[in-house]
Amino acid sequence: MSIQDIIEGKKQWRAHAARVKALPPDYRIVYREMQKYLFKVGPVSLSDGPLLNEIVDFFEEGVAAGKGVVELIGTDVAAFCDGLIKDSPTYADAYQASMGGEPGAAGK
Repeated sequence: MSIQDIIEGKKQWRAHAARVKALPPDYRIVYREMQKYLFKVGPVSLSDGPLLNEIVDFFEEGVAAGKGVVELIGTDVAAFCDGLIKDSPTYADAYQASMGGEPGAAGK
């Protein structure tokens, strides 16, 4: 990773953060909760994938349509996020694989 890549990445992140800041307060709160959840359990490709930008796009469309954030995603943020990443390998899956177990087998 070159210095130019790092600079470009920071520019993209700042532009993303500015879009989030432009959202109404209720959308910003929910976005930050989603972001925390996804960074905690999310897909391996989260940092270099389009998911966060797609969430902001979805929220901007909801704002333009005059809908509240609860109308868009429901009351369970974690369940909504799980639906977004259901087919993506997560860090938990990678950890389970490195331990020689199957994902979800820890509690059995």
